Amino acid sequence: MATTGDELAAFGEEADRIEARLIDLERVSNRFSASLSRGLAAAALEGRSLDDVLRQLALSLSASMLNGALQPIVSGISSLAGGLLGTSGGVVPFADGGVVASPSYFPMADGRTGLAGEAGAEAILPLARGTDGTLGVRASGGQVAVTFHVTTPDAASFRRSEAQITALLARAVERGRRGL
Repeated sequence: MATTGDELAAFGEEADRIEARLIDLERVSNRFSASLSRGLAAAALEGRSLDDVLRQLALSLSASMLNGALQPIVSGISSLAGGLLGTSGGVVPFADGGVVASPSYFPMADGRTGLAGEAGAEAILPLARGTDGTLGVRASGGQVAVTFHVTTPDAASFRRSEAQITALLARAVERGRRGL
């Protein structure tokens, strides 16, 4: 069966799309691994509770996944509303957060121009001031309890098992996220 140029072009476009998704997946996996390594190092070196480290990691991952999952819905609703109201683009509000998926310029308070999304998707998160006066991202929802036991005879064996541990934790977080 002969293929036409259109079929080959469509196949090439699909292959490019899959490759882009794989690159995004690799980037997310690398960020997760780095976050887990930093968190475990913080727990060991700074005396932070491993429960606190994993709780923060789980909240961060859940927020990222939720933002990624909701972005197409929000974009679709925005496009629909824009079409109904006769607007084609314009101002995109981020008061409740969002994701910048491609390079985007924005004005800064001091008159300079900022660039977001130049190295891949970036999250925009609203900040809130805590009771102690610190400014940061507010996590909402119920308390998350994560217990993760790692028994190893030495650090080298832990490093050899890091990918397996990372995958195990990622699956646990995904199961928890689906239960939300």
